[in-house]
Amino acid sequence: MHTWYNYGTIKLHKGGAFMPQIVPISHLKNTSEISEMCHSTKEPIFITKNGYGDMVLMSMENYERMMKLSKVYKELEESESQIEAGQTMNARKQLASMREKYGL
Repeated sequence: MHTWYNYGTIKLHKGGAFMPQIVPISHLKNTSEISEMCHSTKEPIFITKNGYGDMVLMSMENYERMMKLSKVYKELEESESQIEAGQTMNARKQLASMREKYGL
């Protein structure tokens, strides 16, 4: 069994905290244990090489969740830019226009 290293506390946006898993690259030989860590903590594992950050590992489920969140944040950012640029429409007027156009 390997010794896993935890340094510091990272605050999450929901107010909780977790201890990040920081593992030297030499400990990646036990892939089953690393995989279990990724799935059990639901958080990324930070890999160091010669004492410096090198990689981040995470479960596929966590990666997919992060990608979905990233897409939502990007779309929100685009929407905010459109609002600032005045690229908005009155919803009631637009719906009335569509009803008239399509006979709804």
